[in-house]
Amino acid sequence: MGEVVRYTYRLRPGATAQRALIAEWNRCRFLWNEAVHQQKLGGKPSFSKLSRLLTEARARNTWLRAGSQVAQQQMLRTYGQSLNHSFTVKGRGRPGYKARKTTRPSVEYTTRGFRLVDGRLALAKGVTIPVVWSRELPSLPTSVRIYRDNLGHWYASFVVRREIERVPDAGGAIGVDWGVATTATTTDPEFDLPYRGHRRRCAAELAKAQRKMARRRRPKGKAQSKGYLLAKRQAAAIRKKAARQNLHEARVWARRVVDRHQLIAVEDFKPSVLSKSTMARKAADAAVGTAKRELVERGRRAGRKVVMVRPANTTMTCSNCFARAKQQLELAERTFRCHACGHSDNRDRNAARVILTVAERGHTSVDDVRHVQPSSGSVAGAVRAGNPTASGNR
Repeated sequence: MGEVVRYTYRLRPGATAQRALIAEWNRCRFLWNEAVHQQKLGGKPSFSKLSRLLTEARARNTWLRAGSQVAQQQMLRTYGQSLNHSFTVKGRGRPGYKARKTTRPSVEYTTRGFRLVDGRLALAKGVTIPVVWSRELPSLPTSVRIYRDNLGHWYASFVVRREIERVPDAGGAIGVDWGVATTATTTDPEFDLPYRGHRRRCAAELAKAQRKMARRRRPKGKAQSKGYLLAKRQAAAIRKKAARQNLHEARVWARRVVDRHQLIAVEDFKPSVLSKSTMARKAADAAVGTAKRELVERGRRAGRKVVMVRPANTTMTCSNCFARAKQQLELAERTFRCHACGHSDNRDRNAARVILTVAERGHTSVDDVRHVQPSSGSVAGAVRAGNPTASGNR
């Protein structure tokens, strides 16, 4: 039994290939905007209807006919999926127009529109691009998406099927509480994810590039100079470097946690809560969302039991007796003290143990198990009894 995943590789297109990709993207973008226009006029464009209109348009328009029909059909199919999701997915709005200056190029081909020849990616209409093969493809790809990032680098994302990685069963359980000073605090200090501060280390270099952008910026309505675009690219490269470092740290940490624990209780924290607070910059540097996504996805692929626990009252609850504090803890107060049983512990560590106990009880909220004394045979009870192996230690 296999799984469908994406394998992404860097492309090295020449000047001719880049012009061909941009031209193809402009045709696909034109079709997308035309579909959005028809939807706004009440035309209710379905994929079959848009396909018929595309066939008629290509018959009378040489500019559209010069591009790949496969890429154009895939763009209309993507639009149809986006339109359907706007009715079925909560919070998803209607598809909007794709502006030429603000939308990054992205085209998709099925097997009829591309093939791999001598390590190169050959696209329809005679476009050939060298590929940087950082790893082997597990199977023949069924489709490929070619896109450009904010630094101008081109990538190819292949859809392939691979065998599911067999991960040995592991004992023990772990609870994870998210934070800013420490990105992830767990019931076992060995598996904590410390705050690395990658963006903070790049702050001086980033500020220098941003000041250079401000000096070279021209008034609105005038084309920006090459110096401004160069400074803008430098700032984007610094941000991306920090983001890649955070992603690497999160992947390494998530693999360690998943390999050693069968039950993973994760605080279902929404990082957007901190986006408008005074900790917004440090919260973005901590990259809680990246670490959470890597842990949950890797845990589920490995067959681990991943339980998402709501964060409400986890900090206010004692992990020893499950009594709730009457007064809310201030942010500067890092030690939790229970006035009911006298238990004292690190604030985040206590919350992680509460999250783990809730998951062990088969619930997803502290309110479901409040005032219920955990059994001595549970992992949380064993931790309080002084047995370190129950929390995943080896």
